[in-house]
Amino acid sequence: QVQLVESGGGLVQAGGALRLSCAASGSIFSITTMGWYRQAPGKQRELVARFTSDGSTNYADSVKGRFTISGDNAKNTVYLQMNRLKPEDTAVYYCNYRTSGNYWGQGTQVTVSP
Repeated sequence: QVQLVESGGGLVQAGGALRLSCAASGSIFSITTMGWYRQAPGKQRELVARFTSDGSTNYADSVKGRFTISGDNAKNTVYLQMNRLKPEDTAVYYCNYRTSGNYWGQGTQVTVSP
C-alpha cells in the first residue's frame, strides 16, 4: 500500500504561482510512474505532469513551459511548481503513484481567479 498526502493548493490570481507537494509513504518501490493529474468540474481527469520509470517526464501540452515537476527522494515527495497560472488551470489536483497498484491522493483544490 502507498499513502499519498497532498498540500499546497489554494486561491491565486491569474499570473500567479503555487507549489503543490505530495508526500508518499508505505510500499514505495518498483514505481512505474508518479506525478500529478487534475480534474475540473464536468471534465475527465487528465494528466498534468509525471515522472516515468526511466526518469523522463511527461507534461500536458497546456502546461508546458509553465509547470515543472520535481522530486525529493530523501523525503519521498513529489512537487509541482505552477507558474503563470490561468483560470483554466482551476481544478482539483491529484497526486498519483503507480507501482503494482494505482494510488491516488485525496486531491487539493487549485482556483485561479481572472
